[in-house]
Amino acid sequence: MPAISPLTGDPIKRADAERLAGVLKAFADPARLRLLSLIQSAPEGEASVSDLTSALNLSQPTVSHHLRILTEAGLLERDKRGVWAYYRLVPAAIAQIADLLTPPRKRATKRAR
Repeated sequence: MPAISPLTGDPIKRADAERLAGVLKAFADPARLRLLSLIQSAPEGEASVSDLTSALNLSQPTVSHHLRILTEAGLLERDKRGVWAYYRLVPAAIAQIADLLTPPRKRATKRAR
């Protein structure tokens, strides 16, 4: 993740912009947004592909593809247990994106609460 928000008024470096765009691209899909929501709201905060397939009404390969993209973007962690893989959110990554997209004045107000 870039250290400087594109909303601070300082120019963002090309490499930082490319990294941030890649992460935002991972967010920019309705199925992936739903996956993040389903995983976050799961009882243990994690879910397997089989848990998610029926909830999304998508095939296993399609769900696995979306999970791979989210994992590569750093938004999910994958934990292999036997033949199953379980996914959970990386809260720091989600918070960092929210922080980068929050204008500095609002960030200061949010932290003061």
